[in-house]
Amino acid sequence: MYRLSLICLLLCAALTGTVRAGDRDTLSVDFSRPVNGLDIRHYLSVFSGNATASQAQGLDYRKDTSFFHRNKKLLFQENDGWFRLTIRNTGPVDSVLYLFAGWQERLFFYSEDASGALRHDASAGMMHYQPGADRWDSYAFPLHVAAGQARTFYLHVENPYYRENELMPVLYDAIHYAQFRHLQADRFKGEALVIQIVIGMLLVLLSITIINYIQLPDKPSMYFSAYLLGLILFFCLRLETKPYQLSFFHSMPMLKYYWDVPALICCFYFMPMLFGRAFLNLRERFPLMDKYYFYSNIFYGACIAACIVLMWMGDYSLPGQIFTWATFLSLIPFGISFVALGRRVRHHPLIRFFLYGSLGLYLLAILSFFRNTEPVPFTPLPELITPYSLLVVGVLVQALSYAAGLSYRNKLVHQEKTRTQEMLIKQLNKNKELQRKLNEQLEELVREQTTEIVRRKTELEEQRKLQMEAEYSKKFAEIELKAIRAQINPHFIFNCLNSIQLFVMQRDFEHAQKYLSDFSYLIRKTLDFSRRNFISLADEITYLNTYLGLEKMRFEQKMSFEILMDPTLNTAELEVPAMLLQPYVENAVKHGMTNEEHTTGLLTIRFTMIAHDMLECIVEDNGLGIERSRQLRTLPGHHQSSGMEISFNRAELLNKMYNTGIQIEIIDKSARGTQESGTIVRVLIPQL
Repeated sequence: MYRLSLICLLLCAALTGTVRAGDRDTLSVDFSRPVNGLDIRHYLSVFSGNATASQAQGLDYRKDTSFFHRNKKLLFQENDGWFRLTIRNTGPVDSVLYLFAGWQERLFFYSEDASGALRHDASAGMMHYQPGADRWDSYAFPLHVAAGQARTFYLHVENPYYRENELMPVLYDAIHYAQFRHLQADRFKGEALVIQIVIGMLLVLLSITIINYIQLPDKPSMYFSAYLLGLILFFCLRLETKPYQLSFFHSMPMLKYYWDVPALICCFYFMPMLFGRAFLNLRERFPLMDKYYFYSNIFYGACIAACIVLMWMGDYSLPGQIFTWATFLSLIPFGISFVALGRRVRHHPLIRFFLYGSLGLYLLAILSFFRNTEPVPFTPLPELITPYSLLVVGVLVQALSYAAGLSYRNKLVHQEKTRTQEMLIKQLNKNKELQRKLNEQLEELVREQTTEIVRRKTELEEQRKLQMEAEYSKKFAEIELKAIRAQINPHFIFNCLNSIQLFVMQRDFEHAQKYLSDFSYLIRKTLDFSRRNFISLADEITYLNTYLGLEKMRFEQKMSFEILMDPTLNTAELEVPAMLLQPYVENAVKHGMTNEEHTTGLLTIRFTMIAHDMLECIVEDNGLGIERSRQLRTLPGHHQSSGMEISFNRAELLNKMYNTGIQIEIIDKSARGTQESGTIVRVLIPQL
């Protein structure tokens, strides 16, 4: 029995290796023997709470192994702890062991010197940056203890963020610590390689999107570019969660914390909803869903701002809780919106791209959440969920679907532009044909007029001398009136065709099509009015309104006009000479819209009955005026507008033919001694 007990004691001594019994708070280790991951939790005294280095030796340390854990841990507040370790070297030589406590945010190592004073030896951690030093090299703290001596060491750990990595203090000798480093390096560099591949794919998508935006600037491409930039920065900063300085931001360790939770909310909720509103044109197609997305963006924007403010104030756990609640609260509304969009896929071909991309991300995120192998509480934070690769695949699926949707949308826009251009070309060809027919009609009209002159001259020769003189005078006046009309029509057509040519040269196809449609109407009315001496006031007003609308388009909204009528006028019964006012209106547009004192020219046309049988027509503009226009004109001072001269001659001929009393008066505002500028044309037309 005695021999059996002795064998058991020797076996226990062999299994325990270099650890020997000692004082209750002292770890006795033979530093000359191999030490590979020796668990020292039971030899560490723990103090949980905030304390300074000057207070470290006087703290109330206790044995508390619950402070340690082998997996990631979700924090609801800052975790701050002090650890004290007293270790004795029972070996025959002076040597060094390495204390490793995990990849913590901040680590501060202290030791007692020969006099018992506390000395700061090293600092490390994911939030610690030391210029010129590799982050990895400072994680393991060397414990140097002379042979047969004991020393006390202190370790201060700060984890202010929403999660804490594995916290399990172990001891290594130099050889085994090098092996441990090698294994950890292979694992972390493999994860970093995946992240770098994802960043490369996102950079390719970003480059394509920027090129498309340069060719076709639109809001969806701009929002998608911002979304990709956020993802690229997010994954670049993911590299900073590794113990190696792999990214360009290792000198700014706080940046990854300020962008972590805000980036998740921005890239997974805020930017996709902003992109979806513009990409699907929800404001016009689905107003109710647009309101939901709009108010959701306000909510997520407030969450982002709140997270940044809280982290700036030093609270890193509450932003993680904000993301958790925002995620779970949005599951049902998002599901309803996806169902509503799915029912409209047939009516809107772009929905499938947005729907497939969003569903791909959220379904894979939910699957990753339910397949989580980390023993953490109920949370969707990617840092605490494994497998993390499912979420990465979801991000790529969403980005690729959105990129494909943008390409398809650009294709639809290009096809629509092509159809519009083809329609404009067809319309231009029709207008050319209309112009050709108009020229033929004008030539036919001239031939008819020539034939009419010859015929009437023959008839007049056969009549008596007195009747021949009277009849000749009347017919000749009528022929002169038609000849004057033939001068007016080409003059007006020339100006309109110049305006159409300007719009076409500027590639303003929408205004060109509108201008051509109105111009066609004016041509038809011109041909109609040329066969009549008088038309109704209503037809004259419609004709002038259409003409001024064309001129306003030609001047690119630099002019405005108004046509005012006495409400008691019966425009259908009142008659005015056909196209008598048009040259004066045209002259007001040409010379009245160039006054540098007014950014916008104003043209006013008023119709008033000043007597029971007298209609007053006033054309007023705020231009330069007659005298100033003559001074600035390069032609001689005695030159007058041919259109105005023709209208004045027409009025005289009409007065001779029908014994009317048409009066035309042109007034320069500056001649009245006022500060106003411009011209007033006053026409009095008797009603027979």
